Amino acid sequence: MPSSRTKLGTAGEGIAQRHLEELGYELREANYRCRWGEVDLVMDSEDTVVFVEVRTKRSSAFGTPEESVTAAKRRRLTATAYHYLQQHNLDVPWRIDLVAITMNARGQVSRVTHLENVVTEDIPAD
Repeated sequence: MPSSRTKLGTAGEGIAQRHLEELGYELREANYRCRWGEVDLVMDSEDTVVFVEVRTKRSSAFGTPEESVTAAKRRRLTATAYHYLQQHNLDVPWRIDLVAITMNARGQVSRVTHLENVVTEDIPAD
């Protein structure tokens, strides 16, 4: 049985996907995994492949969803994006976005924030 954290993450991914689709993005793949890591959503936005990290939280007691993306996670996201592009033989513009979602205790969405291009290749060490 999935944990409450897993259920929250899955719900957040669905919310993020619907939000991005409303903005005109198209889903390529969900939960892409490779030896380097995992990316929640791979979307198309016009001519750009967008790798989307989704962070969902019920409170900001331990920081915001945006603050929960560490330098190590950014490195894994970049490596995973490179792997995806190579495996799919894609030579197109790409970026890594973040969708941060805050939900209340009843599971209602109180905030959805989409931040574009949140990871650059020159990532500092932890």
